[in-house]
Amino acid sequence: MSRDEQPRHRTNFLEAIIEWLIYTSRWLMAPVYLGLIVALGILIITFFRELYLQVPQVLTMDETDIILLVLTLVDLSLAGNLVLIILFSGYENFVSKMEMAHKDRDRPEWMGTIDFSGLKIKLIASIVAISGIHLLKIFMNLSNYTETQLMWYTIIHLVFILSGVCIAAMDWLEEKSHEVHARYKSGH
Repeated sequence: MSRDEQPRHRTNFLEAIIEWLIYTSRWLMAPVYLGLIVALGILIITFFRELYLQVPQVLTMDETDIILLVLTLVDLSLAGNLVLIILFSGYENFVSKMEMAHKDRDRPEWMGTIDFSGLKIKLIASIVAISGIHLLKIFMNLSNYTETQLMWYTIIHLVFILSGVCIAAMDWLEEKSHEVHARYKSGH
């Protein structure tokens, strides 16, 4: 082996090790997804705790309290759906494909089809929905909030909406630039 080949071999070996480390580092996210399973369990416990505490009082509740209870349950359900979307899509997009899930007949249609761009849109849409329900609950209890608090809750909700629109616009622009680039490369 010549002197020129020896340093190149070491560089290739070092490069291979670095690439292997970077590639396998994706598994560091696996415990985060396991933690999201725990978070989902907490949401389920919270959902049933709310039912347990409120259902005995349903017959004496007024309409506003019943609507607030339902909105709270819907809010918890949307938060759970959000955790599931992040859990499944995040794991499949960033860690590994779920082979077992791909063989299951009961597999949700969307599973394995949401890319990072779709995940961002679903994430912000869920956050906007959760924020909207929270804002509706606040508006149904106006007497419990100051004018300043109402203003800030509304501003925060509008920021979520604006963020969603901006993310969607950025994704749309990126998709259009890929289309233009592809047409340019093909000569059309």
